[in-house]
Amino acid sequence: MRRLHINRVAGGSAVVGLAVLLAACAPIGQQRSQAPAPLPQCQAAAAGQAMVGNWLGTRKSPGIAGELKVWIQLGPDGKMAYGEQLQRRGKPPQSLSEEGCWRLEGQTLVLQTLRSNGAEVETDDPIYTNNYTVGAQSGRQLRLRAPDGDITLGRMPNDYRLPF
Repeated sequence: MRRLHINRVAGGSAVVGLAVLLAACAPIGQQRSQAPAPLPQCQAAAAGQAMVGNWLGTRKSPGIAGELKVWIQLGPDGKMAYGEQLQRRGKPPQSLSEEGCWRLEGQTLVLQTLRSNGAEVETDDPIYTNNYTVGAQSGRQLRLRAPDGDITLGRMPNDYRLPF
C-alpha cells in the first residue's frame, strides 16, 4: 500500500507541475486584436475646381542622378493618384505609385497618401502627407512649390498614365 501512495503523490505532483507550466504559458489577461483604423474618406472638390485633371511634369532633385517624371491625377471626388518615374541613362526606370486624397487649403495643395505601391500606409506618418504651394495655375499649366524645388506640370488627357 505504501508504494501505491507514493505513486499517487508522484502522479499528483506531475499533474500539478503540468498545470503550473501551462498556466505560465497562457497569456496574461485577455488580449484584444487591434482592428486597423478606417482609412480617411476623400472629400469632393468644389464644383468647377480648375485643378481637377491629369498633370505631368519633369524635374531634377538635388542629390538624385537623373530626371523625375511626375504625374498627378486630381479627381473631382477628392481622390488622387501620384506617380514618379526616375529615368537614368543606361538603367531601367524606377517608379513610385501612390493613391489617396487631395484637398486645397488656401494656396496649398495637400496630397494625403493612403496606398503606396499597392500597400496601405500608416496615415498618421507625416511622410505620407505632402504640401505644395500653388505658385501659378492656368487651364494648361500648374506650378507647384515644394521644399526641394518647383515643379511645372502641364495638363494631360484624362486617360494619361505614366508607363510603368
